[in-house]
Amino acid sequence: MSQELMKKKIWAVVGATTDPDKYGYKIYKALKEAGYKVYPISPKYEEIDGDKAYKSLRDLPEKPEVVDFVVNPKIGIEVVKECAELGIENIWLQPGTVSEEILEYAKTHGINVVQACVLVALRTL
Repeated sequence: MSQELMKKKIWAVVGATTDPDKYGYKIYKALKEAGYKVYPISPKYEEIDGDKAYKSLRDLPEKPEVVDFVVNPKIGIEVVKECAELGIENIWLQPGTVSEEILEYAKTHGINVVQACVLVALRTL
């Protein structure tokens, strides 16, 4: 499944940040540099790495094919619900973002889930 999702070119990174030491920044930047169209999602910032940041998935100009989670599972469950409402079928859960509640919700709503580090997956392309 992870190989299949890596072929999709429109991504959103929930938990994107301006801090270059955090994974929210590293993942966003790595996907962008690998040629993906990536939208940063964060209510805290107006822009990240020179790109407009969006408050939520609902604010995006197009529907992402994959949503990458770099947030605490307590925030993540709300984002999974938003994915279901918007018809987003693929989520990528970074280490530390997984909860039983998220997995169960995704399963019952037909959302595909990958649990892995996208930075590692990018190295295998």
